[in-house]
Amino acid sequence: MPAALPLRHFLLALAVVAVWGTNFVVIRLALGQLPPLLFAALRFGLVLLPGIFFFARPAVPLGNLALYGLLIGVGQFGLLYVAMNGHISPGLASLVIQVQVFFTIGLSMRLSGERVRHFQWFALLLASAGIAIIILHTDGSTTPLGLLLVLIAAFSWAGGNIAAKQGAPANMLAYVVWSSAFAVPPLIALSLLVEGWDTMSAALQATDAATWAAVAWQAWGNSLFGYAAWGWLLARHPAATITPMALLVPVFGMSASALWLDESLPPWKLAAAALVMTGLAINLLWPRVRAALARNG
Repeated sequence: MPAALPLRHFLLALAVVAVWGTNFVVIRLALGQLPPLLFAALRFGLVLLPGIFFFARPAVPLGNLALYGLLIGVGQFGLLYVAMNGHISPGLASLVIQVQVFFTIGLSMRLSGERVRHFQWFALLLASAGIAIIILHTDGSTTPLGLLLVLIAAFSWAGGNIAAKQGAPANMLAYVVWSSAFAVPPLIALSLLVEGWDTMSAALQATDAATWAAVAWQAWGNSLFGYAAWGWLLARHPAATITPMALLVPVFGMSASALWLDESLPPWKLAAAALVMTGLAINLLWPRVRAALARNG
């Protein structure tokens, strides 16, 4: 880390990526008692309440709030939870979802007309090779359906990133809270339609304190603490200093899944992770490296 980043700020950033990475294990444990769409509805319900009473509505159009809420609440987390409900392992989910970086770049360039640069094509090629390895090794713990759902979730996350950029909220935390009002109703409706009232009712009656704690952790730890702390750091340091730490999310995700859920880490999975993360790192860091070489050259 650059010396300009104080130790306490580095530790805060590390805590955020640790929360975001290990959160995939928390998701998997909660899915043992809650059906995925109901779980997502409860998560965003706890983001919305009581947060809506503490944050003023951000000065962005309602349509933008609704778009972000649908893309992140239903598209990203709704599909991610469905995928992780027996279709993909938590460690691989934490890795594959990171391809949202490339989807975000693609959508942004599509809207702006900017062309993809050579290093970005190379980075995408490496990450795609990693995803191809995962496709070739789908088994009982990771299925083609699970991989497809996580990729669609990553695309939804990218769409949410573009919506947030266009809305340009002054307070990202308030934006997340208020957009949740547009995520909860469709998630409840989908849960009723797909999972059924009997399943929902039985799950709520059987849910224990540990599962409710997991739901609360999703809402308050992952969403509110994560966004608040990350936004606080970005407001005080250059994005180029903070954002590379997000590369540690899959490291925490795969390590936590191996440690707590006994997810195996065979050579093919490590190779896939190395390719995807190398692609992400090149895309994120190469402009800085090239600028430093130009200054010193």
